Amino acid sequence: MPACRSDATARDRAEIRDLLENWVVWRDAGHWERFRTVWHDDGQMMATWFQGSADEFIRVSREGWEKGVSMLHFLGGISIDVVGARAISQSKMTISQRGNVEGVRCDVVCTGRFYDFLEKRGDRWGLVLRQPIYEKDILVPVDPQQRPALDKSPLAEFPEGYRHLAYMQSRIGYTVKPDMPGLQGPEVAALYARGARWLAAEAS
Repeated sequence: MPACRSDATARDRAEIRDLLENWVVWRDAGHWERFRTVWHDDGQMMATWFQGSADEFIRVSREGWEKGVSMLHFLGGISIDVVGARAISQSKMTISQRGNVEGVRCDVVCTGRFYDFLEKRGDRWGLVLRQPIYEKDILVPVDPQQRPALDKSPLAEFPEGYRHLAYMQSRIGYTVKPDMPGLQGPEVAALYARGARWLAAEAS
Protein backbone atom coordinates (compact mmCIF):
# COMPACT_ATOMS: atom_id res chain seq x y z
CA MET A 1 0.00 0.00 0.00
CA PRO A 2 2.72 2.58 0.81
CA ALA A 3 4.38 1.82 -2.54
CA CYS A 4 1.07 2.41 -4.34
CA ARG A 5 0.65 5.75 -2.59
CA SER A 6 4.22 6.66 -3.47
CA ASP A 7 3.65 5.83 -7.15
CA ALA A 8 0.43 7.86 -7.20
CA THR A 9 2.16 10.84 -5.59
CA ALA A 10 4.99 10.63 -8.10
CA ARG A 11 2.46 10.68 -10.95
CA ASP A 12 0.69 13.64 -9.39
CA ARG A 13 3.94 15.53 -9.02
CA ALA A 14 4.87 14.80 -12.65
CA GLU A 15 1.48 16.01 -13.87
CA ILE A 16 1.77 19.19 -11.82
CA ARG A 17 5.27 19.86 -13.12
CA ASP A 18 4.02 19.48 -16.70
CA LEU A 19 1.18 21.90 -15.96
CA LEU A 20 3.54 24.51 -14.51
CA GLU A 21 5.96 24.25 -17.42
CA ASN A 22 3.13 24.40 -19.95
CA TRP A 23 1.83 27.59 -18.30
CA VAL A 24 4.91 29.63 -19.19
CA VAL A 25 5.38 28.17 -22.69
CA TRP A 26 1.76 28.43 -23.79
CA ARG A 27 1.18 31.85 -22.25
CA ASP A 28 4.30 33.42 -23.74
CA ALA A 29 3.76 31.78 -27.15
CA GLY A 30 0.16 32.98 -27.34
CA HIS A 31 -1.36 29.47 -27.39
CA TRP A 32 -4.46 30.69 -25.60
CA GLU A 33 -6.74 27.66 -26.01
CA ARG A 34 -4.05 25.35 -24.64
CA PHE A 35 -3.22 27.87 -21.92
CA ARG A 36 -6.82 27.73 -20.68
CA THR A 37 -6.45 24.00 -19.96
CA VAL A 38 -3.99 24.51 -17.10
CA TRP A 39 -6.69 26.31 -15.04
CA HIS A 40 -9.82 25.10 -13.31
CA ASP A 41 -12.98 27.01 -14.21
CA ASP A 42 -12.82 29.04 -10.99
CA GLY A 43 -9.08 29.70 -11.29
CA GLN A 44 -7.74 33.06 -10.15
CA MET A 45 -4.60 34.97 -11.15
CA MET A 46 -2.80 37.56 -9.05
CA ALA A 47 -0.12 39.80 -10.55
CA THR A 48 1.20 43.31 -10.14
CA TRP A 49 -0.96 44.55 -12.99
CA PHE A 50 -3.94 42.17 -12.81
CA GLN A 51 -6.05 40.42 -10.18
CA GLY A 52 -9.03 38.35 -11.23
CA SER A 53 -10.33 35.26 -12.96
CA ALA A 54 -8.28 33.05 -15.25
CA ASP A 55 -10.66 33.77 -18.12
CA GLU A 56 -10.25 37.52 -17.71
CA PHE A 57 -6.48 37.12 -17.34
CA ILE A 58 -6.35 35.20 -20.61
CA ARG A 59 -8.44 37.87 -22.33
CA VAL A 60 -6.31 40.81 -21.22
CA SER A 61 -3.07 38.90 -21.78
CA ARG A 62 -4.15 38.11 -25.32
CA GLU A 63 -5.09 41.73 -25.97
CA GLY A 64 -1.70 42.91 -24.71
CA TRP A 65 0.12 40.20 -26.66
CA GLU A 66 -1.61 41.22 -29.88
CA LYS A 67 -0.62 44.86 -29.23
CA GLY A 68 3.02 43.90 -28.83
CA VAL A 69 3.31 44.01 -25.04
CA SER A 70 6.48 42.05 -24.29
CA MET A 71 6.19 40.12 -21.02
CA LEU A 72 8.02 36.80 -20.83
CA HIS A 73 8.57 34.16 -18.14
CA PHE A 74 11.28 31.64 -17.32
CA LEU A 75 11.11 28.81 -14.77
CA GLY A 76 13.77 27.37 -12.50
CA GLY A 77 13.50 24.83 -9.69
CA ILE A 78 10.09 23.59 -8.56
CA SER A 79 8.96 22.39 -5.12
CA ILE A 80 5.64 20.53 -4.88
CA ASP A 81 3.75 19.47 -1.73
CA VAL A 82 0.87 17.08 -2.41
CA VAL A 83 -1.79 16.15 0.15
CA GLY A 84 -4.55 14.03 -1.34
CA ALA A 85 -6.22 15.98 -4.12
CA ARG A 86 -4.60 19.29 -3.22
CA ALA A 87 -1.14 20.67 -3.75
CA ILE A 88 0.99 23.74 -3.17
CA SER A 89 3.86 24.40 -5.56
CA GLN A 90 6.62 26.96 -5.56
CA SER A 91 8.50 27.61 -8.80
CA LYS A 92 11.56 29.81 -9.09
CA MET A 93 10.92 32.19 -11.97
CA THR A 94 11.83 35.40 -13.72
CA ILE A 95 9.45 37.87 -15.33
CA SER A 96 11.00 39.92 -18.12
CA GLN A 97 9.13 42.91 -19.52
CA ARG A 98 10.31 45.30 -22.24
CA GLY A 99 8.92 48.78 -22.60
CA ASN A 100 9.67 52.49 -22.67
CA VAL A 101 10.74 54.16 -19.44
CA GLU A 102 11.05 57.93 -19.59
CA GLY A 103 11.65 57.70 -23.33
CA VAL A 104 14.28 54.95 -23.13
CA ARG A 105 13.66 51.36 -24.27
CA CYS A 106 14.36 49.13 -21.26
CA ASP A 107 14.07 45.60 -19.94
CA VAL A 108 12.95 44.93 -16.40
CA VAL A 109 13.84 41.50 -15.04
CA CYS A 110 12.10 40.48 -11.83
CA THR A 111 13.19 37.37 -9.92
CA GLY A 112 10.82 35.53 -7.61
CA ARG A 113 8.54 32.53 -7.27
CA PHE A 114 5.14 31.40 -8.45
CA TYR A 115 3.23 30.19 -5.39
CA ASP A 116 0.40 28.01 -6.69
CA PHE A 117 -2.71 26.45 -5.20
CA LEU A 118 -3.70 23.36 -7.20
CA GLU A 119 -6.44 20.77 -6.98
CA LYS A 120 -7.17 17.47 -8.69
CA ARG A 121 -10.77 17.31 -9.84
CA GLY A 122 -11.76 14.07 -11.50
CA ASP A 123 -8.61 12.98 -13.30
CA ARG A 124 -7.18 16.45 -13.90
CA TRP A 125 -4.91 18.73 -11.91
CA GLY A 126 -5.53 22.44 -12.44
CA LEU A 127 -4.62 25.81 -11.03
CA VAL A 128 -7.00 27.32 -8.51
CA LEU A 129 -4.82 30.32 -7.62
CA ARG A 130 -1.47 31.62 -8.88
CA GLN A 131 0.20 34.17 -6.62
CA PRO A 132 3.66 35.43 -7.57
CA ILE A 133 6.21 36.32 -4.91
CA TYR A 134 8.44 39.18 -6.03
CA GLU A 135 11.95 38.99 -4.57
CA LYS A 136 14.09 41.50 -6.51
CA ASP A 137 14.24 43.27 -9.84
CA ILE A 138 16.53 45.29 -12.07
CA LEU A 139 15.99 47.77 -14.90
CA VAL A 140 18.43 47.65 -17.82
CA PRO A 141 18.42 49.93 -20.89
CA VAL A 142 18.36 47.99 -24.16
CA ASP A 143 20.94 50.47 -25.45
CA PRO A 144 23.57 50.70 -22.67
CA GLN A 145 24.54 54.19 -23.83
CA GLN A 146 21.12 55.49 -22.76
CA ARG A 147 19.92 55.93 -19.20
CA PRO A 148 16.34 56.81 -18.24
CA ALA A 149 15.91 59.60 -15.70
CA LEU A 150 13.68 57.89 -13.14
CA ASP A 151 11.36 59.88 -10.89
CA LYS A 152 12.51 58.73 -7.47
CA SER A 153 9.32 59.66 -5.65
CA PRO A 154 6.92 57.15 -7.34
CA LEU A 155 9.76 54.63 -7.57
CA ALA A 156 10.11 54.61 -3.78
CA GLU A 157 6.38 54.01 -3.30
CA PHE A 158 6.59 50.42 -4.56
CA PRO A 159 8.02 47.43 -2.65
CA GLU A 160 11.66 46.64 -3.28
CA GLY A 161 10.89 43.25 -4.83
CA TYR A 162 9.13 44.70 -7.89
CA ARG A 163 9.93 48.41 -7.70
CA HIS A 164 11.24 48.85 -11.24
CA LEU A 165 8.66 46.50 -12.75
CA ALA A 166 5.90 48.54 -11.10
CA TYR A 167 7.49 51.76 -12.30
CA MET A 168 7.51 50.58 -15.91
CA GLN A 169 4.00 49.14 -15.75
CA SER A 170 2.53 52.26 -14.18
CA ARG A 171 4.25 54.41 -16.80
CA ILE A 172 2.61 52.47 -19.65
CA GLY A 173 -0.85 52.70 -18.12
CA TYR A 174 -1.32 49.76 -15.75
CA THR A 175 -2.68 50.13 -12.23
CA VAL A 176 -0.15 48.30 -10.05
CA LYS A 177 -1.09 46.56 -6.81
CA PRO A 178 1.14 48.02 -4.07
CA ASP A 179 1.21 45.17 -1.54
CA MET A 180 2.22 41.98 -3.33
CA PRO A 181 4.28 39.40 -1.37
CA GLY A 182 8.05 39.75 -1.34
CA LEU A 183 10.91 37.67 -0.02
CA GLN A 184 10.05 38.63 3.57
CA GLY A 185 7.29 40.47 5.40
CA PRO A 186 3.68 40.07 6.51
CA GLU A 187 2.31 39.59 2.99
CA VAL A 188 4.40 36.52 2.24
CA ALA A 189 3.88 35.17 5.77
CA ALA A 190 0.11 35.41 5.24
CA LEU A 191 0.48 33.60 1.91
CA TYR A 192 2.43 30.74 3.49
CA ALA A 193 -0.25 30.45 6.19
CA ARG A 194 -2.97 30.35 3.54
CA GLY A 195 -1.12 27.60 1.71
CA ALA A 196 -0.78 25.59 4.91
CA ARG A 197 -4.53 25.89 5.51
CA TRP A 198 -5.22 24.79 1.93
CA LEU A 199 -3.32 21.55 2.50
CA ALA A 200 -4.54 21.05 6.06
CA ALA A 201 -8.18 21.23 4.95
CA GLU A 202 -7.55 18.34 2.56
CA ALA A 203 -5.65 16.36 5.20
CA SER A 204 -8.53 16.70 7.68
